[in-house]
Amino acid sequence: MAKGVKIVAGMAIMGALAFWLYERLPAQYNPFSPLSIDDPPTLVTRYKLRQLVNNPQQCLALLEQAKTRGLLNFRSVPDIAGNCPLTDVVRVQSFGRVGLSSSFLASCPLALSSTRFVHQRAVPLAQAEMGSELTRINHLGSFACRNIYNREGARRSEHATADALDISGFGFSNKQQISVLKGWNGTGKEQAYLHTLFANGCPFFGNALGPEYNAAHANHFHLGMRGYGLCR
Repeated sequence: MAKGVKIVAGMAIMGALAFWLYERLPAQYNPFSPLSIDDPPTLVTRYKLRQLVNNPQQCLALLEQAKTRGLLNFRSVPDIAGNCPLTDVVRVQSFGRVGLSSSFLASCPLALSSTRFVHQRAVPLAQAEMGSELTRINHLGSFACRNIYNREGARRSEHATADALDISGFGFSNKQQISVLKGWNGTGKEQAYLHTLFANGCPFFGNALGPEYNAAHANHFHLGMRGYGLCR
């Protein structure tokens, strides 16, 4: 009987603790609170994002919220068959007022992470570092049905599941343009913007690979969903 009482008491304490956490912890640190488009990147936020892989309807609902608020323009696309099948993907057309060199296919978690990254980091840093509004993001694509580095026998790239975006440059309202290829090892505010943005972007994704990773990434930032914060 005493053992049973201890078990019940322990369960009650755990329940009370969970309720306390739910009521008092900020959403970005509360594992019981639903993910919000405004949540800053934390380990808990990254955990919630991974859970959305198995809950596409909840993920899509967050994209719709971002669209309603003018943070994202997208459309759902039919599932894609073939050697690299895609399900529950969307076509990102812009990040609100921030245009794109072209639309791109994205898994829902990639679209959500990219939206948060653009509006929580890229946009405010543009004003702070460049003194101008970010108006355009240039990219090299997202979906490509291939292995890593196109090597035979290698595992599939993140691009094969539309889980990575390669960003190559940025445009601003003052007509200034920055490319990763020329600006990364450049000087002044252009270099500062690229380095600060890359370092601050890593927590929004599973991995972020830049020009210092290897020669294949000299001209872009690879922002992907695999991993747990690898930033190189």
